[in-house]
Amino acid sequence: MTTVSADPLLAFRPEFPILERCTYLVSNSLGAMPRTVPDRLAEYVDLWAERGVRAWGDAWWKMPVSVGDEIAPLIGAGPGEVAMMPNVTNAQATVLSALDYAPPRDTIVMSALDFPSVRYAFDHLAPRLGARIVVVPSDDGITLDTDRLCAAIDERTRLVAISHVLFRSAYIVDVTRVAARAHEMGALVSLDAFHSVGVIPVDVGAIGADFLTGGVLKWLCGGPGGCFLWASPQMSERYAPSLTGWMAHERPFAFEDEMSYTGGSARWLGGTPAIPALYAATEGPRLLRRAGIEAVRAKSVRQTERLIELADERGFAVTAPRDAAQRGGTVAFDLPHGSAVSQELLRRDVVIDYRPGAGIRIAPHFYTDDDEVERVVAEVDNILRTDAWKPHESTQRVVT
Repeated sequence: MTTVSADPLLAFRPEFPILERCTYLVSNSLGAMPRTVPDRLAEYVDLWAERGVRAWGDAWWKMPVSVGDEIAPLIGAGPGEVAMMPNVTNAQATVLSALDYAPPRDTIVMSALDFPSVRYAFDHLAPRLGARIVVVPSDDGITLDTDRLCAAIDERTRLVAISHVLFRSAYIVDVTRVAARAHEMGALVSLDAFHSVGVIPVDVGAIGADFLTGGVLKWLCGGPGGCFLWASPQMSERYAPSLTGWMAHERPFAFEDEMSYTGGSARWLGGTPAIPALYAATEGPRLLRRAGIEAVRAKSVRQTERLIELADERGFAVTAPRDAAQRGGTVAFDLPHGSAVSQELLRRDVVIDYRPGAGIRIAPHFYTDDDEVERVVAEVDNILRTDAWKPHESTQRVVT
């Protein structure tokens, strides 16, 4: 067993109770829950029970921005620049709604490997706003050609809305170069950083993004319903979303007929927020800040490299970048009977997930012991050798 002295990040393992019960390697889908979350949710319950509607003035009204301030240091943003949103689809659609798409600036550039939920929203909303979408393909289903992506950005481009790290393969897009090209052409950039924030260093200033969205669900260990939108101060001064609500009004309790946007990140808010999710959302980011994102990244590189070595030894196809500089925190193995094997792994309390076209996705995090990296592949060996996958072959598993 790896010792804490050899790996200081293992000191954080007691903060996550599920690690006592299973081998948890799915933080790319849902991060482990910090042990302090029940206490935070109890604060919500107690405040509601004791103060009733007065809880809004006590704490709740400011939480979409104050919780955003917990995220800000992890993306190089300042206080008051991050607003919490219900999900990234909504956050990206909010950005989409803030811009006009009158010709000749009528084009949105996306990629074939962006998360489908965001694509669904853009595909249906953009034409109604007068925009056309140009989708940059991938030759291998794992990477994006940066030259091709930049070439798609031209004088017609209004917005580049792409992923920072691709959900299917963990490929890190060269977003700094893409942002530079977009700005050279007079376009804006909105990044979906759901699969980067919390596992690789992110600095919105260094990237040159105009907007960045993400969530605490995965690497930030903050649970569902806690997503965020960063808009540069310049964007918040210049634009306001059409997809909006009373939380974005400068005088919300005046209940005026006309919208008058407030300033800062709050102008990107919509209707009444999901307050319980905001209480849960803070604990994981605080732990990540204590751990240090550079240390988290170094460990992630080491453990994902080991997973690739183990896969290569067995001849498993690896659907992830081999260059660590281009790889996020996830490694996927595409192997025979992969879906059935994944179900048997779950039965054995080795928690991973499976994606068609990618395979079994394994995502160690800063709390992962090196022995757990070895164990997941050893279990795969055993499952294949003993045909333990067969009872699962005809069953269907919901992919989320």
